[in-house]
Amino acid sequence: MRIAVMGTGGVGGYFGARLAASGCDVSFIARGAQLAALKLNGLKVSSGGGDLHLPSVRATDDPREVGPVDLVLFGVKLWDTAAAAEAIKPLIGEDTAVVSFQNGVVKDDILRQVLGQRSVIGGVCYIAATIAEPGLIRHSGTMQKLVFGEYDGSVSERVTRLRDACVKAGIDQDLSTNIRQAVWQKFVFLVGLSGTTATTRTPVGVIRGNERARAFLRDTMDEVVQVARAEGVPLAVDFADDRLAFCDQLPATMTSSMHNDLERGGRLEVAWLSGDVVARGQRLGISTPCNRAIFDILSVHSEGKPT
Repeated sequence: MRIAVMGTGGVGGYFGARLAASGCDVSFIARGAQLAALKLNGLKVSSGGGDLHLPSVRATDDPREVGPVDLVLFGVKLWDTAAAAEAIKPLIGEDTAVVSFQNGVVKDDILRQVLGQRSVIGGVCYIAATIAEPGLIRHSGTMQKLVFGEYDGSVSERVTRLRDACVKAGIDQDLSTNIRQAVWQKFVFLVGLSGTTATTRTPVGVIRGNERARAFLRDTMDEVVQVARAEGVPLAVDFADDRLAFCDQLPATMTSSMHNDLERGGRLEVAWLSGDVVARGQRLGISTPCNRAIFDILSVHSEGKPT
């Protein structure tokens, strides 16, 4: 299976490395220090599920050098989605599947606008992984799962091949026949975890152990549930409680990529997370005060460290 990883960050680097180690033909598209490190020393993964070192990988900053592939794992930051989608057009063949494991729910709308509906399949991932240093991906804990599927609910050959590749690579996976619901289920959790860890600048263990912060986390997620239900996504009325119970199972030290970006002084995806919930809530007449607070508070950091 020919695979291109667009955006070799924590998610793309980890899953791309696992797939490459299992025998898939993987090309990594990166830039800057990450690209230089990949070319010089290959790609390393530090993980509780087993360390990995690929001493030689195919890496480039130009998708035209790769050509058409079977699958594109799309993992750039949300503000780069439209530009990156334009850049990967040389990777797209007649039956190429593009699967985004980015945050948010608007990601696939943007991809479809640029690449067409046929190319895009839905996907979400569950993992805590970051670039520890150029060329090194650090995976915290053991959770590593991909959920993916065709938006029409069919079990196509291309999603079946992806499932089989994940099994061979030792990646936990779920081939979903209701991927829109799965994307929103992840969004509920992600908005809550990202928003609360970033605004409090603490890991999930501290938040869930504090009565008021725990209630804020639950209410933040419940607002997303209410917006989803208003959009016709069949989430249970008490789904926020289900996700709160899921948070109780996470390592106490787990945080979010948005919290990490904030600590580094980088740009934040808050406009596509809590900000998107607020915007959808306004259109639908759903009150979202917790997400409004998160969006407003983090807006001063949204473009990076204030100067």
